[in-house]
Parts: sequence; structure tokens; C-alpha cells
Amino acid sequence: MENAKKLNVPFMERPIIRNVMPFAGFIFIVVLFAILTGGQLYTAGNLKLLLSQSYVLLIACVGVFMVMTMGGLDFSQGSMLGICSVVVCFLSNYNIVLAVLCGVITGGVIGLVNGFFNVKRKITSFIVTICNMYLLRGMVAYATTKSPVYGVSNITSFNTMSFNLAFTLLILAVAFTVFQYTGLGNRLKAIGAGETAARFAGVRVERTKMLVYMAAGMITGLAAFINSIKVGSVTSTAGNQLETQIMIALVLGGMPVNGGAKVKFYNIILGALTYKILTAGLVMLGIEPKTQQLIMGIVFLIMVGVFADRETGMIVK
Repeated sequence: MENAKKLNVPFMERPIIRNVMPFAGFIFIVVLFAILTGGQLYTAGNLKLLLSQSYVLLIACVGVFMVMTMGGLDFSQGSMLGICSVVVCFLSNYNIVLAVLCGVITGGVIGLVNGFFNVKRKITSFIVTICNMYLLRGMVAYATTKSPVYGVSNITSFNTMSFNLAFTLLILAVAFTVFQYTGLGNRLKAIGAGETAARFAGVRVERTKMLVYMAAGMITGLAAFINSIKVGSVTSTAGNQLETQIMIALVLGGMPVNGGAKVKFYNIILGALTYKILTAGLVMLGIEPKTQQLIMGIVFLIMVGVFADRETGMIVK
């Protein structure tokens, strides 16, 4: 009977296929651009540049990963990064530790606002975060109207490969430990699979969702610190399109859009690296930005289609 059930499962929906496909896609993209660029994409200098461009995305993906695991969406991350970067740069002129703390607190407060309207006011996360995206983008534009917001003169001294790599790995390690070895990961997966069932299982759904939105904002505050030390200032375009990059990266890593039990922590790292290699390869090939967007859109649709239930149109958890 069990073998008959396995045979009835469509090939593309078998767990082993779904787990292997993101890795296969990553290897395919790596090999493809190694051939198309004659290996130039993977020179030591380009790899170092590629890694330096990945830190903010990797950190920001962690917060959205948790939100998506419980079935939510967050499109305010780019604008949130912008406003947190403004706070970090401005306060760094007084004290760098205070700047980082306030940047994290700012992200946490914004996350709580997202959580409040989603959980308490019962407004879908898509609508809430889209509204906050425009609101925060306006605030960033207002703060940088006359000139960029500059950080303290030596803030870029933190921008070293060893510091950025250690900072990013520490956040990923802590997030992995919490997600994998505490009850939080299971609670988030349970909520993503079904809030009603999660409540019957004893999960405090509303409290968990509020805390996760706040944590996601705080993690973005940390990403804002890395973003600030890269250039030492903030302009109105800070964090622009980051939310789209996060969404594409997580889907490329095999993340089910509706979250649930099939979520894996490696979706973050695999997806972010796949996205960065893909975009860097397209740039090196001299492809125009509008064509790059077209290609990324096609890839995104294909990946969403692959991880969707073809009978119901819903994302398989």
C-alpha cells in the first residue's frame, strides 16, 4: 500500500526531488557562468567582491525566512533597512555602540508595527508590509532630501572581510541554533502548516507571530549596520529593491512561499549565494539591466511553479 501511494505522488512533488532541486540549480548556475565567463567570475578578486555583496542579503534573509516559515510575507525589509541605516549613520557620530543598538531597536519597533496590524487587526501581512514599505521609503527620502546622512568618519574602518564574515556567520549560527534546536522552529512550521491546528497543539500563535515580526526587524537592524559601514553614508536609495532580492533568493533556495513543514534553514544560504552568482554572472556578460530583470522574473516564476501544487495552485508545505 505504501509503495502504491509513493507511485501516485507526481515526480516533481516527491520530497527527495524537492530537496535536491535547489542544489542542482545552484550547481547548474555555477557551472554555466564558469563556462560563459571563461572562469573569470570565480577569480579571487571577483569571489571576494561577490562575498562582500552577499552579507546584507544573507542577514536580511534570516528575518524574512522566519516570517515566511509561519506563512507570512514581509515586503517592508528594503525600506526598513534604509531607515535603520539612517539611524545607524546619524548616531554613529556620537557613539557606534549606541548607533547599532538604536538601529536594532528601530527595526524591532517597525517589526512590532507589522505584527500588530497583522495579528491584532487581522490585516494580511502582504498588505501591511506593502503599506509600511511606502511609508518608510518616504521617511528615508525625507531624511536624505538635502544630503546623504553621513556616519562618523571612521565607520568604514569596520568594513573588512574578516569582520563582515565573522559578523554574518555569527548571526547565521545563532539563528540556525535557535531554529533547529529550540521549539521555535517547530512552532513556526506548525503555524505555517495551519494556525488552527497549531492552536490546538498548544502553540501561542499570536504571541509567536508578534515576536517573530519583531525579531525579523531587529535582524534587519543588524543588516543595516553592515550596509552602513560599506559606504559610510545613506542615500534615498538605501535598501531599494532588497525585499524583491530576498524573496527571489529564498525561492531559489527552495523555500516554500507559504512556509510549513518543508522549510529548511539551508534555503537562506543556498538561495542568497545562487542569487548573487546569477546576478553577478549576468552583469559580467554585459546584459542590460532591463534584460536582467526579465531573466530574474522568468527564473522566479519557474521556481514558484516548481514548488507549487499543480492541482490546487497552492504552495506545497
